[in-house]
Amino acid sequence: MTAIQMPDLRPANPNFSSGPCAKRPGFSFDHLQDAVLGRSHRSKPGKAKLADAIERTRAVLGVPADYHIGIVPASDTGAYEMAMWSLLGARGVDILGWESFGKGWITDAVKQLKLDDIRVMEAEYGHLPDLSAVDFTRDVAFTWNGTTSGVCVPNGDWIAAGREGLTLCDATSAAFAMDLPWDKLDVTTYSWQKVLGGEAAHGMLILSPRAVERLESYTPSWPMPKIFRLTKGGKLIDGIFRGETINTPSMLAVEDYLDTLKWADSLGGLSGLLKRVAANNKVLSDWVDGSDWAGFLCVDDANRSTTSVCLSIIDADILALEADAQAAVAKKIASQLDGEGIAYDIGAYRDAPAGLRIWAGATVEASDLAALTPWLDWAFATAKQDV
Repeated sequence: MTAIQMPDLRPANPNFSSGPCAKRPGFSFDHLQDAVLGRSHRSKPGKAKLADAIERTRAVLGVPADYHIGIVPASDTGAYEMAMWSLLGARGVDILGWESFGKGWITDAVKQLKLDDIRVMEAEYGHLPDLSAVDFTRDVAFTWNGTTSGVCVPNGDWIAAGREGLTLCDATSAAFAMDLPWDKLDVTTYSWQKVLGGEAAHGMLILSPRAVERLESYTPSWPMPKIFRLTKGGKLIDGIFRGETINTPSMLAVEDYLDTLKWADSLGGLSGLLKRVAANNKVLSDWVDGSDWAGFLCVDDANRSTTSVCLSIIDADILALEADAQAAVAKKIASQLDGEGIAYDIGAYRDAPAGLRIWAGATVEASDLAALTPWLDWAFATAKQDV
């Protein structure tokens, strides 16, 4: 068996995980020295930090002044389930799922909330459901960017401007990397550990005035856990959206999030982040265009994610193998690159089709992706040789 020559250039940062994602360029623990540690999060400096995180979020993302932004428990999952449990059931709901996490929200709606009037709209990995079939007289729950399939909605044009229902958008892999149309979104959630490379366990909940109106006029029939409660006496608990969190946040993680927001601001805000993502996407797109073995899992370029880039093996010899053998090749590629310290955590998500998943969000350097691509070719050639 002939040894295949390894590339000379290595990525400076081998962290291509889709969550938690790479820390921002230039990250140092020295930037966290001002964290409010050993103090109550309800102390004056603690609340000031949390309020600063909310307002910096508003500035970078361009969230309208009349929208509420809250820091909530349990990452994006906690934020999105808080919205589902608090808002759904007032009218029928269309819920969309085309990958692991969106299908998880379907499970919540069908098997946990057991909603009476629900239309489930699904698609296989690599595809979107028929967005034109969505009924906006109903509530609509969906994921903006499918982290485990690399498929996202192309924009907000499919969302009716004069909608009667609410839109609930899980934007955890889209916020800070894709331009979100706030006038089309009533609930938006994300977590810190995705596009900005922050730390886990904290979620962000952004509510439009229409969502607040629903909260104050509708009481769900099911019990509401304490960490989901957004109202008291029929009124929004405003403090949650001023930094008075429901439970205790990590003030070290808060400081890290503030650091990422300041870094984003130094780039020019959202426009600077989008430029970095576009540059990263071009590196991978150009490489795939010239590859004879790798292709995108997403079948329509207009719907292809620019952050969670999911790749399939399209080599004819590999496709002729049994499914388990194909999966073994993909796993070997990921394990070889992990073992060489070239790329960590790039295997496909456990529920997704066999392949690779490479994070290309704003904290990743285009130069590192450019250095990675020859190694992908090397790892594939080596894995194929062993088949």
